[in-house]
Parts: sequence; C-alpha cells; structure tokens
Amino acid sequence: MKNPFLEAGRVVGTHGVRGELRVEPWCDSAVFLKGIRTFYWENGREAVRAVSARPHKNLLLLKLEGIDTVDQGDALRGRVLYIAREDVTLPEGRYFVQDLIGLSVVDADSDRVYGTLADVFPTGSNDVYEVKDEAGRSFLVPAIRDVIVRVDVDGGVVEIRPLRGIFDDAD
Repeated sequence: MKNPFLEAGRVVGTHGVRGELRVEPWCDSAVFLKGIRTFYWENGREAVRAVSARPHKNLLLLKLEGIDTVDQGDALRGRVLYIAREDVTLPEGRYFVQDLIGLSVVDADSDRVYGTLADVFPTGSNDVYEVKDEAGRSFLVPAIRDVIVRVDVDGGVVEIRPLRGIFDDAD
C-alpha cells in the first residue's frame, strides 16, 4: 500500500528575520514543491499552511503560517516536511522514489528475479537504480528506455531487459 504522505524535504535553517525556512528538497527540485499549499509534520499528523514558497539556489524558501520569528524557525531545524500524495500528480512514466524502493526487479523476457530495487541515484542524464540480490550484492541499472520495460508500482515489480555485463551471466 502506498503511503498517503511523502517526504518532501528537511528544514535546514532560516532565511531573514521573519521565520522563513530554508528547506532542502528531497525531490527533483524546489520548483516542484513551490506550488504546494499544505505541508505536514510527523508523516501527516499535523497540517501546516504555506503562506509563500520560492526556489532559492538549490533550496526552497518557505514561509509557514504561524512561524513568524527566527527563533520559531530555528526550532524547526532538522524536521522533515511531508506532502499529501493526493495534492500532486506526476507525468506519465514518472514515479516517486519512495514508491520504487522495495520493488522486485525481474527480467521482462525470462521472469528471472534479479533482486530488489534498493536506491535511486540521479546522475543528470538519467537515474540509476541500485538493485540488491538475495546475497546482498549490488548492481547498478540505468533507468533508460532500452532497459526499463515496465514499472508496476501497485504490482510491486520493475521489468527490465538488462544491458550486457550488468549481472553475472553476461557473455
């Protein structure tokens, strides 16, 4: 089951004297979070309204309702902000990393199970999936159209056609 709340980023400090927060986004960019009007603390237990949000370098400068001083903002340093899954939509073929972690990675043609998707690394041109097998070995799989055949988050599987040399059985 998909978590209804997703980790959006971490408060890393304040900006200015009116309690504006500096948030390190845990998504593609601060621009993605800019349009969110309601954030949450504690995995969705407490809602907080965004008064304003703007990208600044690689951070999001976020003004939350009720946070009006540097001291109030500093007290939030290190806390994780969440967003409601229902508040965002992704384009076709895009996924939340949190949904991909733990999916079974299988061969699209032979149904061979390669392992579990353990992490996703953005590299600039494409993401790279870290796949761990039952023995704990890690393999890096490029998340490109030639390799990723199908992603079924609800079914818990990523079907791939691996490039030669990624797994042990390469000729």
